[in-house]
Amino acid sequence: QVQLVESGGGLVQAGGSLRLSCAASGRTFSSYYMGWFRQAPGKEREFVAAITSSGGRTYYADSVKGRFTISRDDAKNTVYLQMNSLKPEDTAVYYCASNPNVLGLRFTSTYDYWGHGTQVTVSS
Repeated sequence: QVQLVESGGGLVQAGGSLRLSCAASGRTFSSYYMGWFRQAPGKEREFVAAITSSGGRTYYADSVKGRFTISRDDAKNTVYLQMNSLKPEDTAVYYCASNPNVLGLRFTSTYDYWGHGTQVTVSS
């Protein structure tokens, strides 16, 4: 059984930083692409960032480019999302997900396992 568990969310002031972690178990973590998505109240889940299985390539939504950094530590079966210069519009539940190397990393339909999410709230 594949499990993804996010942590690191919380309340932060605008301009602050948070580091999200997603611990994976139940599959060969290093073989899978990993992504972060977020969902604000009343909105659809949206792509934030993704990283290839080797960690050699990363992808970002335009709204977070230059502020967020995705990384992975395969020895720890963990993927991270470093979030800097946070804005109130970044407020959402953040989810990590695994992708079995299917094209279309920006689309939720290409991910087969999801975590339960961690809340990030940015106050103005």
